Amino acid sequence: MTRVFSGVKPTGHLTLGNYLGAMRRWAAVDQHRSDALFCVVDLHALTVDHDPARVRRLSRQAASLLLAAGLDPELCTVFVQSHVDEHARLSYVLECVATDGEMRRMIQYKEKAARERERGGSVRLSLLTYPVLMAADILAYGTDEVPVGDDQTQHVELARNLAVRFNQRYGHTFVVPRVTSPAVAARVMNLQEPASKMGKSDDVGPGIVYLLDEPDVARKKVVRAVTDSGRDVVYDREERPGLANLLEILAACTGGDPAELAGGYDSYGALKKDTAEAVVEVLRPVRERHQELCADPGYVEGVLREGAEKARAMARPTVDAAYRAIGLLPPVNAAR
Repeated sequence: MTRVFSGVKPTGHLTLGNYLGAMRRWAAVDQHRSDALFCVVDLHALTVDHDPARVRRLSRQAASLLLAAGLDPELCTVFVQSHVDEHARLSYVLECVATDGEMRRMIQYKEKAARERERGGSVRLSLLTYPVLMAADILAYGTDEVPVGDDQTQHVELARNLAVRFNQRYGHTFVVPRVTSPAVAARVMNLQEPASKMGKSDDVGPGIVYLLDEPDVARKKVVRAVTDSGRDVVYDREERPGLANLLEILAACTGGDPAELAGGYDSYGALKKDTAEAVVEVLRPVRERHQELCADPGYVEGVLREGAEKARAMARPTVDAAYRAIGLLPPVNAAR
């Protein structure tokens, strides 16, 4: 059975982009067709300045929202990254295979480091090396497919490269994974800055629809979205990015095609209204289920505990094999 792994980083409140670009597919498709693991990658949240209490709070919220989005612990494994030691164990071994040049070519590192330098600050070493931790997340489980958004494909390519390099140098140990992406809304853009992704790490603003936004709040954000010059409604990502973003969101919510949907509108106002209502309706069951889960925290904790146990059992044989292959002496009790 195909093994799938993906995760969410608790650096901010989860957004419409997270749901349409990834979480909905995980629930509707991936958990049913594969042996799937979905993880709150909390260790990744430590790569930047953070409030420890907020990371814990957002980690719990992210886990609850994964379940609210439709992930079923009877069908898949839901857990928190730091609860499974194998991620950190394998990360260091893979750092011994990766190169400095590979890390510094990562687009997200270059962008974040440049922004920090503009502020007169410096970045944490973990920001440079965290793509290796992401590779460890993936490779520890013998993952075949990694469903991610466009902005994460470079990191999965690194995981592929490290797996191939390790296998060639030390013997076949890792499955070489591949990226899978949804055809529509793989990258939902900011409603006020359509050249930028709708990122959960951004400051609170009118361009970001959060999964837990009240219906009226979400509706207003969509209706006030930035569009483009001109009056005709056409789907053109290059020339009309704001309009294209709305059409892609509407298509993702309704199951339509962005270009075909454009032909049904003669005004931006009508498109915004329909898109706003579609967003509210697609998020309604997620919000309602999340409220139910918040009223039963013991259930979520139980899911995460059992998920970590399952994940640990899956990852440990591969990580132990990697330790042996690279030349580390087995623990004495394991050698007897």
